[in-house]
Amino acid sequence: MKIATWNVNSVKVRLPHLLAWLEEAQPDVVCLQEIKCPAEDFPTLELKGLGYHVEALGQRSYNGVALLSRKPATEVKRGLAGDESDTQARYIEATFGDVRVASLYLPNGNPVGSDKYPYKLAWMKRLATQAHTLLESEQAVVLAGDYNICPTDDDVYDPVGWRDDALCKTESRAAFRTIANLGYVDAFRALHAEPHRYSFWDYQAGRWHRDEGLRIDHLMLSPQAADRLQECEIDKTPRAKDKASDHTPVWCRLGPARPPVV
Repeated sequence: MKIATWNVNSVKVRLPHLLAWLEEAQPDVVCLQEIKCPAEDFPTLELKGLGYHVEALGQRSYNGVALLSRKPATEVKRGLAGDESDTQARYIEATFGDVRVASLYLPNGNPVGSDKYPYKLAWMKRLATQAHTLLESEQAVVLAGDYNICPTDDDVYDPVGWRDDALCKTESRAAFRTIANLGYVDAFRALHAEPHRYSFWDYQAGRWHRDEGLRIDHLMLSPQAADRLQECEIDKTPRAKDKASDHTPVWCRLGPARPPVV
């Protein structure tokens, strides 16, 4: 099963790129973030034309997440538990075959001195609770999305300059490690030790052309999923296109479940 994550930064604006990438990459499940439209306005017909089913949680102009899949999703869960007052569209979760997949768009948290940073940390605490709950099911789980966190200095082009940013602050990284410490594995890092491989490049100051980026899009795998990990790559091709998203897809491939030992 090939599972991808991509912050498309407006699905309507990026639809031609999305359709072209789906035809070329042929993923089985795609986790989208920042779709920036209500679910009823999602371009479902165009995706169905390529053979993809759609489950979306959106809101007008901001945020929004979706799951695209070749086979229909089951047991769909919309929203992250733990705060009934939180109406931001940032989390959707469903089962595909024997794998539970979530598409998440973690809050940016900037500026740090505002209420946005405590919201980010509180959201991460809720995510860790959900991650723990999913582990109790003992199924293969993939928590995929734009985490808005560079886990280490190897994941940012200028560690000193970004030290006090919400994406790199000590508290943010500690919250990310909390999920890893539960038993989740960073799929890309499991197979790639080399530093300074990025999934996001800002539109400003020629960051893309100088490869001055951030690795903030992650696929976190439960132990059952990590045991099946075969490949994980960052596909930079879409970022090089005209009117591209500032993020690019990251994908992993899981093999079939291993038969139980008897």
